[in-house]
Amino acid sequence: MTTSPFDLDLLTQLTETSGVPGYEDRIRELVVREFEDSVDRVRTDAMGNVVGTLEGDSDYSVAVAAHMDEIGFMVRNVRGDDGFGFVELDALGGWDARVLKAQRVTIHTEDGDLPGVIGSPPPHTLDEEEREKTPEVEDVAVDVGLPYEEASERISRGDLVTMDQTTERVGETITGKALDDRVCLFAMLEAARRLEAPDVTIHFCATVQEEVGLRGANALGVDVDPDLAIALDVTIANDVPGFEDGEHVTDLGGGAAIKLKDSSVITNPKVHRRLKAVADAEGIDYQLEIMPAGGTDTAGFQNTAGAKPVGAISIPTRYLHTVTETAHVDDIAAAIDLLEAFLATEDGDHEYTL
Repeated sequence: MTTSPFDLDLLTQLTETSGVPGYEDRIRELVVREFEDSVDRVRTDAMGNVVGTLEGDSDYSVAVAAHMDEIGFMVRNVRGDDGFGFVELDALGGWDARVLKAQRVTIHTEDGDLPGVIGSPPPHTLDEEEREKTPEVEDVAVDVGLPYEEASERISRGDLVTMDQTTERVGETITGKALDDRVCLFAMLEAARRLEAPDVTIHFCATVQEEVGLRGANALGVDVDPDLAIALDVTIANDVPGFEDGEHVTDLGGGAAIKLKDSSVITNPKVHRRLKAVADAEGIDYQLEIMPAGGTDTAGFQNTAGAKPVGAISIPTRYLHTVTETAHVDDIAAAIDLLEAFLATEDGDHEYTL
C-alpha cells in the first residue's frame, strides 16, 4: 500500500472545513495562516480572494490558482406549523439532487452550527410514479429535529448549509467532501511552502466563487495581471464499473493530469508541452486530460487577463460533486511535485507566444 507523502492532517482540515461560494471565511483563515511562513506578503480583496506572493528576481510573474469554495446551499425557507420544522434549500453550485437523499448536513446560523438530515422515505411507501421521479434540490427538506417555532427562531433565510462528512484514508485513496477543490488548494499551499528564491514572482491565488461561474478568478485576472497563469483543479475519473475506457477522462493512480481542454478553455500548447517536459525530466507520473464538460479557473484568467498563456494541472477524482469524492495519494503527490518543479524552472524566458 502506498504511504501518504504529505501532510494528511492539513488536507483533512481543509476538506472538512466549510466554505460555500461567497462565504469562504473559514477556509480563507486557514489559507492566510498557511501562507504566513511561506510567502513574502499576503493580501485579500473585496471578493475574498487571497493572494500570497513570493517575490522573484524579475518582473515576470506567474499566477497559480486554486479555488476555496465548495458546493453547498442557502436556506430559502423554514416550513412547518404546529409540528416539526423543515428547511428548504437553494443550491450554491451544481448539485445532482439524487445524491442528497439520506445525507447529513450542517446549517451555519448566526448563533452557531446546527446538524440536520435530508431524509429519504422508505421505498415501500412510494408508488411507482414517486419512485421514478427525478429529484430536484427544490424538493429537498432538511429535518433539524426541532419544533417549527424553535427552528424558525434559530434558522434564518440566507443561512448557509454544507454537507457533513469526514475525510478518510481508504486503501491508497483519500475520500471525503470538498476535495473539489480543497485537494488542489492543499497542493498549492504545499508547493508554496517548498519553493525558495524563485527566478520569477509567483502569485499563489486562493480564489472564491469558482463553483458559480469562475467569478473570483475573473476578478483576479485583472488585479494580478500575470504573464502566465496555471490553474489547479480536480478532474473527472470515471475509471469505475459502468464506463468504457474512453469515458474515463483520467484514471486514479495514473499521475497528475495535464489539461489539454475542458468546456471553458483550450490550454496553451506550449505551456502543456513544457509541463510534460518538466514531468519527464523529473520522473513525475502524468496523464493527459481532455475533459468534455466543466470549467475551471484556467478560463477565468485567460478571459480577463488578455491574451496570456494558460495551463492547468488537475488531480483525478472519482465521484465529483458528492460527499465521497475520492483521489489517489500518488496523484496528489505528483501534482504537488509537478507544480513545484514547473515553478522552480520558470525563468520568464520561455516563449509561449503562438
